[in-house]
Amino acid sequence: MQGVQALSAINSRPTAVVIADQLRESIIIGAFGPGDQINEAQVANQLNVSRGPVREALHRLVQEGLLLSRPNRGVFVQELTVRDVAEVYEAREVIECAAAEIITKMLPEDRARIVDGMRPIIDRMHAPLARDDWAQLGRIDLEFHTALVSSAGNTRLARAYSTLATESLICLSSFPSAYPEPDRVIVGHTEIAELLLEGSMQQLHLALHRHLSLDDYELRSSGEDDALRHGRNE
Repeated sequence: MQGVQALSAINSRPTAVVIADQLRESIIIGAFGPGDQINEAQVANQLNVSRGPVREALHRLVQEGLLLSRPNRGVFVQELTVRDVAEVYEAREVIECAAAEIITKMLPEDRARIVDGMRPIIDRMHAPLARDDWAQLGRIDLEFHTALVSSAGNTRLARAYSTLATESLICLSSFPSAYPEPDRVIVGHTEIAELLLEGSMQQLHLALHRHLSLDDYELRSSGEDDALRHGRNE
């Protein structure tokens, strides 16, 4: 099932947000591939809605960077380059470190509450990891990191991170080397959670850097292997 056929009719009151969510999910799962055109009229017909909210939904996704609007040609799914992937992971490191720094300054009981909410997410990684279900594992992985950022309580960090999370899922499907080695998945996330609990920003910074650094040199935007991307090198 490809393109507009992957979308389902909206039975309740249609909104641009709901349409944008469906289109975003279709891009993530590959129903719309890189470079594909999304036809406003076809989407409206498939969802049984007027073209107005579809146009608004497409505009939202253009603003998020998932779609590209070409004058007199239409709207197309962005085609990610290796540099795009590197920029996504570098931006994630900056935002996650900023969020982590806020969390490490919280009271111990507040940090404990946050980590208690993240541990079940790590537990859910075991099953898809065992069956090599990288698509599902990627979603749970991003749920963990999104929870980290959201727990900082900074709405602007969370808003910026939401687009990066979506782009990360697309990166994982297009560039498998962007995902950590299997034996580091559980270990890496557990380490981050424990360091959040301890409140050790210096060690947490290094852990996030290792976790979000790409092994494939071509997927880096800089040749400096040990350069931290948030603040100064520790």
